[in-house]
Amino acid sequence: MGLSIGIVGLPNVGKSTFFNALTRSQQAEAANYPFCTVEPNRAIVPVPDHRLDQISKLVKPAKTVHTTVEFVDIAGLVKGASEGEGLGNQFLGNIRETQAIVHIVRCFEDENITHVSEVISPLDDIEIINTELNLSDIQILDNQVQRIEKNLRRDKTFQSLFDMANSLLAHLESGRPARMFPARHEAAYKELMKLSPLISAKPMIYGINVDESGLTHDNEHVNAVRSLAREQNAELVKLCAKLEEDLGSMDDVERNEFMGELDVSESGLNQVIRMGYHALGLISFFTAGPKEVRAWTTRAGNTAPQAAGEIHSDMERGFIRAEVIGHADYMSYGGEADAKAAGKMRLEGKEYPVHDGDVIYFRFNV
Repeated sequence: MGLSIGIVGLPNVGKSTFFNALTRSQQAEAANYPFCTVEPNRAIVPVPDHRLDQISKLVKPAKTVHTTVEFVDIAGLVKGASEGEGLGNQFLGNIRETQAIVHIVRCFEDENITHVSEVISPLDDIEIINTELNLSDIQILDNQVQRIEKNLRRDKTFQSLFDMANSLLAHLESGRPARMFPARHEAAYKELMKLSPLISAKPMIYGINVDESGLTHDNEHVNAVRSLAREQNAELVKLCAKLEEDLGSMDDVERNEFMGELDVSESGLNQVIRMGYHALGLISFFTAGPKEVRAWTTRAGNTAPQAAGEIHSDMERGFIRAEVIGHADYMSYGGEADAKAAGKMRLEGKEYPVHDGDVIYFRFNV
């Protein structure tokens, strides 16, 4: 299982620069004019995980494989995107394919970098994007309501789904995203999302793009977005896209020293991935051997056979048992052999819910 995150925002707020920083490459052309990005740039990025690095140093395998996240740099949306402005329908379709959204918001002043509205107003920028996402969802949901109503005429069991769809439609029309819908944990809502996945239901992370001085001091723009994020129950990352891009060209030692000088403990990439994982309820488990040490992604609460299925469907189908060592015990006892000798290896069956950081060997037979 992978994680796909769409990077959105108005033109010229730093999306492509941020994308370059995340991928440590120049795959996205960054330029000082709107619609620099037309087709979405995609990059598969390894997920940094210090636990995987620790296990690898201990085991010394032939290769180490990180789990990955796909970043999709989507062209700048503009007002009217839901009606096709600025190739909006195409861009909204690209967003719909992702699992989570990072909304890059410009929170710094620089007269040398143009802005589509010529005024730096992060809350106005956010409103434009969120309005277009909501309007697109309203169109999708309104069509679904009409289809459900037709089914309801011949089958009264569709009543709860019809009521839920209309309630959600009213919620969206009030200007609020689906992720803030009070009944989003109910069964009818979940069924509705299977029929009509909505963009505004996706987890949102606001990426506040500041200049270098803004990393240590919040300006009025940053404070305004922080307040809005709290109201919307959204995640927030403060970053300097240009600085992140510079960090991407450094080796690990240089990067750590530079971040230390700036009093920055975690890169924007790590923050986005961590928050994305948390928002989507994802965890990592590990497999370790002389040929390969590898991280895998699964959903929190998934059982051992379901986690095995992330490796190969045959392993889930023929699951026998899981031999599990927690990461802390694995490191504390210096690896599998001593952890097992100390009684720290557990034999778990089909009902075992995999925990974040588990080191697992799966027994299966097909």
